[in-house]
Amino acid sequence: MKRLLSSSLIAASLLLSGCQTAYYGAMEKVGYHKRDIMVDRVKDAKASQENAQQEFSSALEEMQALLNHRGGNLEKAYNKAKDEYESAQEAADNVSNRINKVEDVAEALFEEWQNEINEISKANLRRSSEAKLKETRRAYQQLVKSMRRAEAKMPPILTAMKDNMLYLKHNLNAQTIGAIKGEFASLQTDISGLIKEMNSSIAESNRFIEALEKSKD
Repeated sequence: MKRLLSSSLIAASLLLSGCQTAYYGAMEKVGYHKRDIMVDRVKDAKASQENAQQEFSSALEEMQALLNHRGGNLEKAYNKAKDEYESAQEAADNVSNRINKVEDVAEALFEEWQNEINEISKANLRRSSEAKLKETRRAYQQLVKSMRRAEAKMPPILTAMKDNMLYLKHNLNAQTIGAIKGEFASLQTDISGLIKEMNSSIAESNRFIEALEKSKD
């Protein structure tokens, strides 16, 4: 059974790889090269992080409103907080997907770049291109490291949010709300750290995009 599952995963991976190769080839035929796709995907990843910042901040605000709830419909306040938590989860998933897409096109771009360097006969031109590839790889690795570092801060926050929402769901009353106020202070600190980390990653994205776009001129 394990062998069959492993074979299925390998086949799916090869199929996906083939689809990506076909996609890049089709896009290149219409003048849209891997470098262009790379820039667009980094922009998309940056936009997904900016959206995640907003969603996590909104989730925090709704949880704060729930904890400070005085009278009125407590269930309504809970549902609003729950909706914001779910939006934050979706935003986090989108961030991960966008980073994966950046890594996919980067792998294809650098492989193509290296293969083309190997075809250059003049040593001085080959060295210059190799230096540029090395510089771009270094900047890219720094970028992805920054993105992944910010990404890694999201799951623990989402887990804490989920724990609180489930606890409240089963015991929705003023006493229960008071019991998790200490958890909220920790969430505030963690989300502030996440936003700071994402700001660093967004700045890194801007630098990388600028460098790639300049290199096309």
